[in-house]
Amino acid sequence: MKKLIITTIALFLCISITFSQNKKDRIQLITKEKDRKVDVIIDNQYFTSYFFPSDSVLKKPVLFPILTSTGTAITRGYPFATRTGERVDHPHHVGMWLNYEYVNGFDFWNNSTAIKDRTKYGTIKHTGITAIKGGKNTGNLTVTADWIDTDGKGKTLLKETTKYIFRGKGNQRIIDRITTLTSQNEEVSFKDVKDGVFAIRVARELEHPSDKPDIFVDANGIETKIDKLDNSGITGNYHSSEGVNGEAVWSTRGKWMNLSGKIKNEEISIAILDHPQNVNYPTYWHARGYGLFAANPLGEKIFNKDKKELNFKLAPNQSLTLRYRTVITSGKVTDEELNRLSTEFANVK
Repeated sequence: MKKLIITTIALFLCISITFSQNKKDRIQLITKEKDRKVDVIIDNQYFTSYFFPSDSVLKKPVLFPILTSTGTAITRGYPFATRTGERVDHPHHVGMWLNYEYVNGFDFWNNSTAIKDRTKYGTIKHTGITAIKGGKNTGNLTVTADWIDTDGKGKTLLKETTKYIFRGKGNQRIIDRITTLTSQNEEVSFKDVKDGVFAIRVARELEHPSDKPDIFVDANGIETKIDKLDNSGITGNYHSSEGVNGEAVWSTRGKWMNLSGKIKNEEISIAILDHPQNVNYPTYWHARGYGLFAANPLGEKIFNKDKKELNFKLAPNQSLTLRYRTVITSGKVTDEELNRLSTEFANVK
């Protein structure tokens, strides 16, 4: 009888988590266990998914894909939903994610199934959904993960707890990510390197125009080397809180960075906001013209040769919390609005 009661309670909790959304909620979170994802719906329109496939498919959980309020995908589709004309570089650049290139000698950033020998690469394994709730103004999702060395077959270096807060109103969508990383029974070192920490890989149209040769995929998924790029419809442009523009933003610091462009006839803005409580605020920007848009507070000398190496460390059982806000606007957004949103975000703990 006692076992039956415990089983019934466990089943009730599972059902409560899975169906926590109310049909009247503007923002709904829908768990799809077979697909290993949680869909985020705003005003009855799909926005994004928390996607956590097995590590034989992807080496970290991500948000993928991400859409504007009108339904336009701002993230690159490759390698899971490839679209004609996309670059096929960096298969580990999927949707929106958080990881790092060098953690106790293991690379959590560059790991992908395309690499044959992954013994020096780390894997971030999703371990659970601890809270999920839709609502009128926000949708909240809390998840956990383990950062495991030796391609996910070794020991756990970090325990992760991440809270996502989803908001949407009119032509704007907002994602707050609050991630706490806790070391286990040994010191954890984050070497001063460029590849990290919080990132998104954007759609081809939002890249900066480039005349460099590259490899792209056609409608049949066949990779083709292109010696001279066709920049038709390629409209991306970075603009930082400090007034720096274009590809010159790489390695500069700023409170926020805005990537604006156009997909077909839709003006689009993607802004990432740093938080004053983040380490090494304001962050350095690892923002590249080919579509990688990242904030890296753990690199310093790698971005500025006149600085000392940061080489951030966590003592055993110590925690680091990182907070980022992403503002996705269908339309243009002003510096004044981003400054207002940045000040508002500074009050998020």
